[in-house]
Formats: sequence, C-alpha cells, structure tokens
Amino acid sequence: MPNVPKDLDVAKRAKVIEWLKTEVIDQVSRLFKALWEGSTARVGDSLASLIMSSYILGRRLGLPYRELDDLLLEKLRKHRQEGHQLEEWYNDISALEEHMRKR
Repeated sequence: MPNVPKDLDVAKRAKVIEWLKTEVIDQVSRLFKALWEGSTARVGDSLASLIMSSYILGRRLGLPYRELDDLLLEKLRKHRQEGHQLEEWYNDISALEEHMRKR
C-alpha cells in the first residue's frame, strides 16, 4: 500500500463512517417504504442491507464482527432473562439467540 499521509487516511476513514451512517438511515427508509407497499421481497432486501451496513459500520468503528455477534448474544440473553415482551408473546428472543448460537 502506498504511503498515505496520516491526515488523509483519517479524513478518508471519517468520510467512510459518515457514508455508512447515511446508508443505515437510507436502509431504514427503504424498509419503511417496503412495509408501506407490502413488498415482502423489498422488506427482506432492506433488512439484509440494514444488517450488512450495521456490521460494516461496527467494523469501521473498531468492533470486529465476532465481537458484535457476542454483544448481540449477550443482549439477547439479558432480554430473555428479564422477560422481554417479544419473548413472552412469541419466544422471538430465544429463537434468535438459538439461531445465532448455531451459526
């Protein structure tokens, strides 16, 4: 890799982080539009893009993918133990926790 001045590298990293933040917001907007339109395919695409952008943003902010997975599992465990409504009503928390552990 060529020798890039430190200030240019920092500026590039900051610009990428800002761009990723707008991607997250854009995907939330696309998700809401897809929900309004009732398009299952577009809902799935928007959710996948939102998850992807979130993971990459986390990585750019210094969180390795595995660490983000571990944080998610810890949050799910906590919600399950605290009796989160989605767990009580649908068992969504434990279902997602099980899915994440099997990956």
